[in-house]
Amino acid sequence: MYSCQVETLTHGKVLARFGHALSDPVRARLLLALREGPGYPADLAALLGTSRQNLSNHLGCLRGCGLVVAVPEGRRTRYELADGRIAHALGDLLGLVLVVDPAVCPTAADEGCC
Repeated sequence: MYSCQVETLTHGKVLARFGHALSDPVRARLLLALREGPGYPADLAALLGTSRQNLSNHLGCLRGCGLVVAVPEGRRTRYELADGRIAHALGDLLGLVLVVDPAVCPTAADEGCC
């Protein structure tokens, strides 16, 4: 019984980390960009239309969550998903069709709800 509780808590923390990473639109778009392949901060910032400092903060968050790794390449650093299964999981999430009840989540029409 105890091992099931520990496993559930561990899985819950992993999912919470993933949810935190996806809770910010820039981080979500960053993960989707890295799903397509590795990238460099300057290129990713330009692609996402954000500053390099803002992008750096988001990359730090994603590294802290264990979803992204930094790979040094001489004077540059390349960023990529920490595991190929993350790309697969993002694809699965994109494939879901969710029905949103505007009575419960009135901002759904504007920004995708809660």
